[in-house]
Amino acid sequence: MMPIPMKNLGTILLVIISVLIITSYSIFTVDQRESAIVFRLGEIVSVKKEPGIYFKVPFVENVTYFDNRILTLSSAYPDKFITSEKKNVLVDSFVKWRISDPAKFYVSVNGDELQAERRLSQTVNDGLRAEFGKRTINDVVSGERAEIMEILRQRADRDSRQMGIDVLDVRLTRVDLTPEVSESVYQRMEAERKRVANELRSQGAGAAEKIRADADKQREIIIAEAFREAQKIKGSGDAKASEIYADAYGKNPEFYAFYRSLEAYRNSFKNKSDVLILDPNSDFFKYMRGSGGHK
Repeated sequence: MMPIPMKNLGTILLVIISVLIITSYSIFTVDQRESAIVFRLGEIVSVKKEPGIYFKVPFVENVTYFDNRILTLSSAYPDKFITSEKKNVLVDSFVKWRISDPAKFYVSVNGDELQAERRLSQTVNDGLRAEFGKRTINDVVSGERAEIMEILRQRADRDSRQMGIDVLDVRLTRVDLTPEVSESVYQRMEAERKRVANELRSQGAGAAEKIRADADKQREIIIAEAFREAQKIKGSGDAKASEIYADAYGKNPEFYAFYRSLEAYRNSFKNKSDVLILDPNSDFFKYMRGSGGHK
């Protein structure tokens, strides 16, 4: 085999290097996180959305890449909106979006994500202003929050498709009252709570009076029934005692009279300080004058 002349070897090396350079400028890759637009002299000739290896005309065509992942747009500071009650509320929100049509995205915003986010933010803010202006504070804070987010998502998605963008979600992370409105609401809530507390106290006092009146009534009824029962028992006892006295009197009238006289003496001279002035011949001293009432 004849050796290659040095002059021819240099030419071959130059050709190989040229081929490698041309090949490197002719091949480009697209991975799953991005899409690419191929330009020919500034004009869009193709859009590559699938990952893989592609070819282009070197020095004539160039490629621009776009992120096709889901992006997040959030505001650094809360925005202020006015409700139907003319009350200011502070709102924090974020938007999930992605580039769905790279060609339209490039034409509408020149492929600038910051410009796209500014337009998207303006669309969302306009929607928030319109929806909050139709609702009360209670509606936007809790009552219709989910409905507002869905309306905003649909509106932002519809408007953003003109830029080649899909809006996947719009979320209201915080809806708060401004400090001056919060103070007014707090004072109104405090007054309402005091009114409810006073009403409950009044109802409690009325219930307590009713319970006390019922208790007093029951007490009087119990005492009356007890007194009636006591009188009944006492009457029954007195009748029984009278019956016993009558029976005793019937058996021995003289002894009964003597016993009753002793009871009278005992009750009359119970205290040493008692003084009783009677005629000595009175029947009161009948049994003191002698047995059987005789001297």
